[in-house]
Amino acid sequence: MNYLIGILLIILVFIISKIILISIFFYSDIRAAQKRDPAAKGFLEVVLLYPGLHALIAQRIAHFLYKIHFFFIARYLSQLMRWATGIEIHPGAKIGKRFFIDHGMGVVIGETAIIGDDVLLYQGVTLGGTGLEKGKRHPTIGNNVVIGGGAKVLGNITIGDNSYIGANAVVIKDVPPNSTVVGVPGRVTRQDGKKIDISLDHIHVLDPIMQTIEELQKRIDKLENK
Repeated sequence: MNYLIGILLIILVFIISKIILISIFFYSDIRAAQKRDPAAKGFLEVVLLYPGLHALIAQRIAHFLYKIHFFFIARYLSQLMRWATGIEIHPGAKIGKRFFIDHGMGVVIGETAIIGDDVLLYQGVTLGGTGLEKGKRHPTIGNNVVIGGGAKVLGNITIGDNSYIGANAVVIKDVPPNSTVVGVPGRVTRQDGKKIDISLDHIHVLDPIMQTIEELQKRIDKLENK
């Protein structure tokens, strides 16, 4: 009985130590999750139950191993986390501060992807490559970018700061800063040159095709009234 209690105490100490270490070293990422997810009820909930945070922690460790050329161990760790969370992040990817994956199932981030600070990804996002070329073949994502559910950002392209990629968009060309991209293939529209709020919801997205149609309709109405 004492032996069993001792084992349980060791496990409890291990869990508490793990929570403390995660809270210290990943505090800004945890706070980012709390800020961007209205469903988050508390700090401890994010630490224990958010797969996006767990995938990020594993990626930080795997990336360190990858940089010192422990490629197999780094990749093995990333695959374990893929099995545990449904999120696949290659250990070679470079990820900035306060990164948050909401829900996360089906997210794939390639080896040469570069992600800036304060980036938010929803479920099903792919930051993928095109072709079999070596070198930089995955996207570079700027700061304060939101990528909606199911969106595909492919190739060695750059998504400018403060941009929003709409749900299910397929982006294969560079996107300037302060832009919204919607559709297949992705079409760019400006948000009046203003910074896009990180909490922008998925239903209030400007569509450049509809904007063009509305402008043409206004011109037709103006001509008919003359």
